[in-house]
Amino acid sequence: MEAIAEGTAGRSAAVEWRGHTVAAWVPAELSQRDLTLSTPDVRSAERAVAALRLADQRLPVTWEALARLLMRHEGIASSGIEGLREPVTSVLVAERIGLGGAAGWVADNLAVIDGSVQTAHETLTITMLHDWHNRLMRNSDLPPEMIGTFRPALGWVGGTSPSDAAYVPPPPEEIPRLMDDLVRFADADDDLDAVSRSAIAHAQFEAIHPYGDGNGRLGRVLVSRILRRAGVTQRSVAPISMAIARDAGGYLSGLRMFETGRAGPWVRWFAQVVERTADLTNAVVNESQELIEQWSRMTSSLRHDSAARALLRFLPGHPVINSADVASLLDVSERTGRTALEALARHGVLSEIEVGTETVGRARRWYAASELLRLWRA
Repeated sequence: MEAIAEGTAGRSAAVEWRGHTVAAWVPAELSQRDLTLSTPDVRSAERAVAALRLADQRLPVTWEALARLLMRHEGIASSGIEGLREPVTSVLVAERIGLGGAAGWVADNLAVIDGSVQTAHETLTITMLHDWHNRLMRNSDLPPEMIGTFRPALGWVGGTSPSDAAYVPPPPEEIPRLMDDLVRFADADDDLDAVSRSAIAHAQFEAIHPYGDGNGRLGRVLVSRILRRAGVTQRSVAPISMAIARDAGGYLSGLRMFETGRAGPWVRWFAQVVERTADLTNAVVNESQELIEQWSRMTSSLRHDSAARALLRFLPGHPVINSADVASLLDVSERTGRTALEALARHGVLSEIEVGTETVGRARRWYAASELLRLWRA
């Protein structure tokens, strides 16, 4: 591991690992670091806050469906950064019916993001983080004793062991103290803008690497929560992971800069990513609305008061759907719901998909809005 001199950003600690001495990095508590940002850094963050706030406010009156779509963009892209790449339809079905495997793992990421923003008004606690980790990793290969709790042993990033790792985070005995400090910082009520706060909190979380696995995804969940708590994203979840995925090298370099004491460049890079996220949000909203208008033209031969036509505006929030969903959304019978789905399939709006389940009795037929799902860019 590259040697890092002790300073205000943290210190290098010698740790015994399987009979060898390795160097682990112990970041300084955020309350002890000089996190003063330059004027250009502050301006960059402020522009990002304004851009993201405006994109969030641009969501139409019937914004719930598009907000749900944006959250799914974020959850699937965040998992994709970690190499968890599953077909979108498989993930969305797993989200609905609780399937396990890799698709269920990604679906759990969606559930954690959703829960984190729904409870953003509550005080962040270690217990809350453990609950997120428990849900996130329940379909993983992580040993049960390491799920929902801080790692009990030395970890590393890259390489085959701490001896040849790219980064060795602090030993386990340092984690509770550092995480208590991070939790306080995340919810602090001071003059720091939400983009700078989320950038710093995320980088510190990754430096601590408190869990045995899932740190990248949980660190990005923390970003979504901070932005929602500050009111920057009141309606949607910003698909920040989509923008990060397009500059993975910049992301890793930025984290490294933060670890070595240069918070300003990291915040500036993160702010630029947030601005790109605002552009992505606008694009997803615009393209979704255009697609809904296209669907309306494609189904113009159907009665305007038909269930099929009424269902169109709900599809962004329910891109994978069955007759029971339609019955609930439109307050109609399942039979009417099946008829509506079949009509939209005939007109090219939906495509029937195969869903393998273990349910007893007659299986429901599932449909996907395939063109809508192609909006995923990560």
